[in-house]
Amino acid sequence: MKANLATTTDNRVRGDALIELVRVSRSFEKKRDVAVKIANTMGLGAKEEIVQAVDRVDLVVRKGEVVGLVGESGCGKSTLGRMVAGILPPSSGSIYYGGKSVSALNRAERRAAALAVQMIFQDPFASLNPRMRVKEIIAGAPLYHGLVRRSEVDQHVDLMMERVGLDKTYKRRYPHQFSGGQRQRIGIARALAVNPKLIVCDESVAALDVSIQAQVLNLFMKLRQDLDLTYLFISHDLGVVEHLADRVAIMYLGRIVEEATTAELFSKPNHPYTTALLKEVPRLDSRHREFQTIKGEIPSPINPPSGCHFHPRCPHAMSRCRLEQPKLMEVAPGRLSACHLNDGK
Repeated sequence: MKANLATTTDNRVRGDALIELVRVSRSFEKKRDVAVKIANTMGLGAKEEIVQAVDRVDLVVRKGEVVGLVGESGCGKSTLGRMVAGILPPSSGSIYYGGKSVSALNRAERRAAALAVQMIFQDPFASLNPRMRVKEIIAGAPLYHGLVRRSEVDQHVDLMMERVGLDKTYKRRYPHQFSGGQRQRIGIARALAVNPKLIVCDESVAALDVSIQAQVLNLFMKLRQDLDLTYLFISHDLGVVEHLADRVAIMYLGRIVEEATTAELFSKPNHPYTTALLKEVPRLDSRHREFQTIKGEIPSPINPPSGCHFHPRCPHAMSRCRLEQPKLMEVAPGRLSACHLNDGK
C-alpha cells in the first residue's frame, strides 16, 4: 500500500515517523599525505580538504513503509544510511527515533534504538566474519544483548535461517561455503535476529545475479508483510526501487533534490536530475529509443559546484542556478523538489 504523506512547512512528518532526519550533515576530512605535511611544516599552510558527503538532509521514514533512496555512486546515500543505522554520527543536525532525539536518549533507550535499526550491506562476503560459523554470526548479537538464552540459541538460529530460506542444517558451515545469494540471506538473518523495526538495505542486491536479485527482493517483501518491517532501501537502480518502494527520495551530491510517492515520481518527474535518471532505465515499451546517459561526470564532493550542485550537467541551467541553492520545497501535496524551475510554476 502506498504511503500518503502529510508534510509540514519544515519538511518534517510527525505522527507515525519511525526515523526522522532534520538538517543532517556529515563531512570527512581527507587524510593529509606526506607532501601536505611537509608544506605545513614549512609554513605554506596547505588547505585541508573536506568531503561534504551529506549536506543538510531532511528525510522521514514512517512506520511500515519502504523508502527508496536513489542516486549515482558517490552521492552520499550510503553515508546517510550508516547515520540512520547509528554506525556513523552526524557532523551536524538531528536524528529522531520514535519522535525522540537520538542524542538525548538515555542508555537503555539508546540500546533499544540501536537494536531496532539494523543494516544489510552490499557485499555479502565482506560483511560476514570468515572465521565464524553461521550459527555464531546469527546468534552473536541476540546472545550478547540478552535477547535469547544460551539454551535457546539453536532454536533461534534455526528459526532465522528458515525465515530467510536457508537450510538450518547448514548452521555450522562457514561463509565461504555458501553462494553469494545464500551469504546475503545470512546477512538478512543476522539483522532479523535482534527483532528490528527498521532495516537499512545498502545496495543489498547490487552484487547478486539478476535471478538471485529477484529472489532476495521477494524475500524482503515477504518479511515486510510477515514481520511488519520498515525499510530504507538504498540503490542506484531505479528499476528495482520502482517495484519495492512506496516513496522515493532522489539524492545528488549530498542533497535530496526530489521526494515523492513512487507512482508520481516515475509517471511525472519534477527535477531535471530525476528526469535524466529515468531516461537511463531500460523499458520494454521504449526499447527502440536511443539510450541516453547524463552528460558530464558527478563533481567531486571536495569541491562541489556553487548554487545548485546539478547545474553543470543540467540542460535547463540558468545563471541563478550557479549562484543560489534551490530550497527543497513542496511543489504538490506530499511532493518535494529542489529546483528553481518550480518558482515560475
